[in-house]
Amino acid sequence: MSRVLGIDFGLARIGLALSDPLGMFARGYKTLQNKPNLQAEIMAEIKDVIAKEDVTEIVLGLPKRTDGKASNSEALAREFGAMLEAVCNLPIHFFDERFTTVIAHQILNASAKKRDSHAKRKVVDQVAAEIILQNYLDSRR
Repeated sequence: MSRVLGIDFGLARIGLALSDPLGMFARGYKTLQNKPNLQAEIMAEIKDVIAKEDVTEIVLGLPKRTDGKASNSEALAREFGAMLEAVCNLPIHFFDERFTTVIAHQILNASAKKRDSHAKRKVVDQVAAEIILQNYLDSRR
């Protein structure tokens, strides 16, 4: 069975989440550091995840503004999605990610009150990717 890869794209970090083989549940997978000069390395790492985890499609969070209008961040996410599609040759589904990072922070604050802010930064993007992916999986049912 195949998996779906969820991605929360950010200028500093990129969160990854994977579905279970049945496509019912999402779980955080990994956080990648993002810098403009690391695009080739990031693409290679995502390709490795795709091969290792038998990924057949990708869900990429689309950071829309609260008023629904296009933003600079949305343009960057679409550009990243186009690179992914060219490199990975898999279907890319853009999915509204409004408020997922806020929700991820709330989840982390509620679940690990003693966790320091540095530790939270390491996983918040994974949690956001997990929320994006779970919302996508739920929308397909």
